[in-house]
Amino acid sequence: MTQTYDVNQNNRSGVDWIGTPHNHQESGVKQEFSIKDLENLSGVKAHTIRAWEQRYQLLNPSRSDTNIRTYSGEDLKRLLNVSLLLERGMRISKVAAMSNAQLVTSITDAPKGVDIADELVAQQKLKVSMMSYDEQLFRETMDECIERIGFGATVVSVCLPFLADVGVLWLTNAICPANEHFMSNLLRQMLYAQIHKAQIPEVSDDDTVLILYLPEREIHDISLLFLHQLCREHGRKSVLLGQSVPFEDLPGVATQFPKVSFVTYCTTAPADHQAQAYVDRILRTFGDRDVTFHLAGGVFKNVEPVSGVTIDITGGDLVQRLF
Repeated sequence: MTQTYDVNQNNRSGVDWIGTPHNHQESGVKQEFSIKDLENLSGVKAHTIRAWEQRYQLLNPSRSDTNIRTYSGEDLKRLLNVSLLLERGMRISKVAAMSNAQLVTSITDAPKGVDIADELVAQQKLKVSMMSYDEQLFRETMDECIERIGFGATVVSVCLPFLADVGVLWLTNAICPANEHFMSNLLRQMLYAQIHKAQIPEVSDDDTVLILYLPEREIHDISLLFLHQLCREHGRKSVLLGQSVPFEDLPGVATQFPKVSFVTYCTTAPADHQAQAYVDRILRTFGDRDVTFHLAGGVFKNVEPVSGVTIDITGGDLVQRLF
């Protein structure tokens, strides 16, 4: 389902901080980055970053008395733009010789039809929007994607991979709660607007209604909202229950429709060591009923499959299964 689109021909095709500089001491944004932070944010391995510094003087980190590197927001911005041009197929020796302004210009001036890893461009821009609290950049990035490839393809090829990256950044402390909350609220705002203006599909007795829910203690609902919007876009009836739904409520919900299928995408709950018990509970409760469950998320990666339950590790895989 992954599609590509032409890079926008404007001054934000490259990665640039908008508004408050990332390094500003009063901005509330993280001031310094370790080399591991840069690896998580850019996707460039730490050993590669070190090699580029040594050979090309690509970045200019400060060093502690024990020679530990510390990077600035400008270093991060430069590395993100370098990685975009390398995805385009340019050589590191050429890219490393460019100034920061030349990097942005090289991305901006790419001719239409040239593959420069357009999904990655959008994902990197969303990272910059998150780190610099730039709502305008978020809107422009999402609007460009949706205009070129549609909402559904934007979800699968841009938003879901971005959310997976955010999960890694959260676990590695590369972003703070304020970063995650800022971006989550922008995504929710966009999704609620899309959902509200979409037509509610009609359902017959032969249609399966998708019940979208999150288990107890699971509150990360962005992927669930994406699924709800995709259901509207594809004309599938869905009921959004949202966050932290008690398992005991599910049998009652199932009785309200002739055919139901429960769908969830979990980030933190159930915990990894509780995931198998959760699936076993589904089997005990619904094993003799014509009800299916579609479970997705890394928490289920070690779960043994059971009848009536499907497992997908990524949101993209779940989307392909449902649509």
